[in-house]
Amino acid sequence: MNGPVNARSSPSSDGRGDVGSPSFLLGCNGRGAQHLPGNPPPIDEQFRMVKESGVFDYFDRMPQPGQEKEYITAAARYDLPMITGLWTYTMGKDEALLKNNLSLTSESGGQCHNIMLFSQHADGHQLSNQEVVDFYLAAYDLAQQVGIEITFEVHINMWSEDFRRVNAVADMVGSHGIPFNFLLDHSHVLLKLDSAEEQRRSGIEAAVASGELILDPFEPDNIIDDWIARNMTVWHSVRPVAPGGPKNLWATDEHGNFGRACQYPFHRPRPGEFHSEWQAYKVEPCKAVVRRVLAHHRRDPGSRLKYVTTEIIDLIDYGMNARYSLFEQSVAIAQWIRDEWEKTATN
Repeated sequence: MNGPVNARSSPSSDGRGDVGSPSFLLGCNGRGAQHLPGNPPPIDEQFRMVKESGVFDYFDRMPQPGQEKEYITAAARYDLPMITGLWTYTMGKDEALLKNNLSLTSESGGQCHNIMLFSQHADGHQLSNQEVVDFYLAAYDLAQQVGIEITFEVHINMWSEDFRRVNAVADMVGSHGIPFNFLLDHSHVLLKLDSAEEQRRSGIEAAVASGELILDPFEPDNIIDDWIARNMTVWHSVRPVAPGGPKNLWATDEHGNFGRACQYPFHRPRPGEFHSEWQAYKVEPCKAVVRRVLAHHRRDPGSRLKYVTTEIIDLIDYGMNARYSLFEQSVAIAQWIRDEWEKTATN
């Protein structure tokens, strides 16, 4: 086991800090602890795989309903804590569930619970920014009571899919004297590059066309660089996507629609393992963002980054029915992150 990725114990003269003290922790999303999607190994085996890979510090998943004891037992057996986890919530319906999940996170040794808040209220109306802020503040208070922290994520199907709302909500939260804890999942931004269909789904097509909203991480004043500069990222999840697709051609929903283009293999799949042509350059936007997050963390003594996770998963918009190994891809990403982190010490 490599242990926590190293950073600085105190600022150095060049602002990058010393190498050798604990910094962010590197976790494997539990849905990635399997080879072929739809056939996950027993929970104990999932933890063993992640532990023995030697590249992860922890297991990123909340104990699943009805399996709490198995998860907690496996975490203890392999000395692989479940430091982070997440759940999805609908305002007006899931407030009690949120309270229970925060308590479970704390009781199972977790440090951070990520909240994915759907864009619609239980009664069907679209959440306003104020309602998102109210949910955040209530969740923040509950998390403080049980000794953990929360993050809010940029994600498809959630309030944050219109990326312009993120800064507005962050500023509103900050006006209460409360930090806005952000989970930066850049894949949900990059998948909309070169995709008018994806931009329309979140109402940002006109803003992108006018230059009000810049998605391309290689262009000045892009939204991801803005978020990084705001120093609000507590958790960074790393999943490659290919701008403009391809969609998941091996999985369809109940209406016959292919899964969205939310996941792309990090390294070249073997013949027959991927439904589309794989091209290495399509992974470069993801790599560019990760390098900037790591560089910011190295340079800024006040960086708030604590957790980085690999996010190769098995859901319909991601890797459902994939024939490449989710776990092999996850391990490859984690090793690459560690290698890139070491490079920041000399760059």
